[in-house]
Formats: sequence, structure tokens, C-alpha cells
Amino acid sequence: MKERIQKLLSRAGYGSRREIERMVNAGEILVNGQRAESGQAIDENDQVTLRGQRLHLSSRVNATHKVLMYHKPAGEVCTLSDPDGRPTVFDSLPKIRAGRWIMVGRLDINTDGLLLFTTDGELANKLMHPSSEIEREYACRVLGEVNNEMLIRLQEGVELEDGKASFMRIKDAGGEGVNHWYHVVLAEGRNREVRRLWESQGVKISRLIRVRYGNIMLPRYLRSGHHKELEVRELRKLYGLVNMAFEDGSDFTAERPERRSGARLGMKSVDSGRTAIGGSHPSARRSSLARPSSSERSSSPARPTVSRRPSSGSGAGKRPQPRGRG
Repeated sequence: MKERIQKLLSRAGYGSRREIERMVNAGEILVNGQRAESGQAIDENDQVTLRGQRLHLSSRVNATHKVLMYHKPAGEVCTLSDPDGRPTVFDSLPKIRAGRWIMVGRLDINTDGLLLFTTDGELANKLMHPSSEIEREYACRVLGEVNNEMLIRLQEGVELEDGKASFMRIKDAGGEGVNHWYHVVLAEGRNREVRRLWESQGVKISRLIRVRYGNIMLPRYLRSGHHKELEVRELRKLYGLVNMAFEDGSDFTAERPERRSGARLGMKSVDSGRTAIGGSHPSARRSSLARPSSSERSSSPARPTVSRRPSSGSGAGKRPQPRGRG
């Protein structure tokens, strides 16, 4: 069955749909000896070349895709190569024979936490597309005084330079002194959105960590600069989140889980005129946000596959131990 060239090459792991379209418009892709056109319908039997190299679409499309979670440390840039010679998130990833790693979204250089990589361009596209409304959860260490009115505004919506933005949910995660921790959730990935939302209220973020992307949580054991490949059960759930089936040779069909409310996630939100934020300090009790089920905990390997980079020390203040981290 023929598919649009952007979709088929993306599914084969040659890049995102947007990247494939740029290659097509630049004349870098030929189909059966002719320059490809944007939106052209092809299948895996067509002879496709990219920058003079023949693409083996059949083996790529039929290969079992992989997804990798990576604990990005602050200081790494989310790009394949950096002209200034700074370390990139791709430096510590394992080499693969079929396809290439496609980054799902990105994080600022000063932000650390969960990054997903996959060899499935179609999965990456759906996980990043705004229509999928995939939740991202961040642990934020806020420098400055935060009051109830500010939290209400952040959930009702704040006008930024690129449009109105808001947090879906906010949870107080404890802390002492001028640095206080909050967990926030949003379902889009605008540039520096979390930082800009807090800064609109006159406070600063002194540390920002992404602890969850969709239904994938950053494990507590996964140290900064290390990675872990998702297992089949985790892959099925991730694919099901965007109404896709993970093709692993079985007859299993993933289903999209029901969207749970903030209360069912164990996250109390701010409501107009009152606050429901609070709870014990996370050093005594891990946050109740996005707690994994017993089946998910039992499926986690006892000894993950990790990269070479050792963990580094944190800055001022003590980061809480959120339940979403493990």
C-alpha cells in the first residue's frame, strides 16, 4: 500500500515528517531515478535514494522499532552536532544498526530530565504533535515568594509573547527557605514555556527537571547521563497512548488508555478563589503524582542498560524525591 513519502520515510526512521519534507524540497531524495515531490505516494518496493545512497525501505519498515529513555544532564544541547563544540544528547546514545535515533521533543541546555528517542519516525511525530495532547510533567525549584493568587493565574492562563499559556495542574512538592519545589503539568512543548510562565509572575526557576512524558516516567535509578531501552510492555503502552499498535510479531493491539483527571492522578490543583495545594514534604513522602502501577514496577529491569556518563552533583538546595521519578 502506497503512503506519502514523508510518512513512509519517517516511519522507516530517516527523520521526522518535517525533516523529510525539507529533504524533498531540497532535491536530496530521488524516487525511481526522478526527483521526489512533496506528498508523493510511494511504497517500500520503490527505489528511493537519499543524497545518492539507496534506502532499504523494506527492512527498515519491517524492523522492530526501539524507544530509549535518556536522563539528560544540564549542559548538554539537544542537537546532533554543535558548532561551539558543546556536548550533545546524542553523544552518549548507543549505536544502532537499523535506522537512527529520533529525538522526541527537546529540552533547554539548562534543563535536565527525561528525553525519549525512537527509531520510529511516525511514533515521534504523533508524540510531539499538539493534537495528541501528550502530558509533560516537570519538577520546578522556584526562587521567590509564591502566593495563592499567582498559582490561580498560572492555571487560568497567562498571556505570553506567543499566545496564552497555562499549567494543567500544579502541586506543591515542599522545600525550605527561598527555594521551593512544585510539580507542574502541561500538554504542549513551546520553547521555554515552563520557565516563561513562572517568570511572568515575577519569580525565577533555579532548577527544572522533566520527570514524565506521557505515560513514561523517569526512574529514580536512572542517573544523569545514562539511558535505558524500553521493554515490550512499556512500548505497547506508549504506542497505545497515540492510538498506534506496537509491531513486535504478536497479535496484540494497543488501546488508548482513558484520560485520568488530576484527582485520580493524586494531584491536587488550584481552583479559582481557593487553593488545594499542599501535602507533606517529599523528603518524608514521595509525591503521589503519576505513581506507576504494580505491573509497571514489576516489569522494570533490576539492572538497566546505562551509558558511560557518570552522574554529577546538584546545585544549591535539595531536590525532592517525587514519586514520578521511579
